[in-house]
Amino acid sequence: MMGRTLRSPGHLALMAALKQARLNAGLTQTELAGRLERPQSFVAKYENGERKVEVVEFVQIVRAIGCDGNAILRGIARAEEETD
Repeated sequence: MMGRTLRSPGHLALMAALKQARLNAGLTQTELAGRLERPQSFVAKYENGERKVEVVEFVQIVRAIGCDGNAILRGIARAEEETD
């Protein structure tokens, strides 16, 4: 059964993983936003859970950070499984 996803365990795991990946890469929100050609508020809003990240955006974000998107997805899956 699919419920709401905003602030779900998977969404919280995604927010944390993307923020940690950005920090691990040594990037500020402004620097990442520049790579994405988006405003800094775009990064802030998905990191703070104010907006969801679409699949295509996820691919663009992990490429801009240079991190392993598959590892992030596995972490989200684990977070969701723990709530079942």
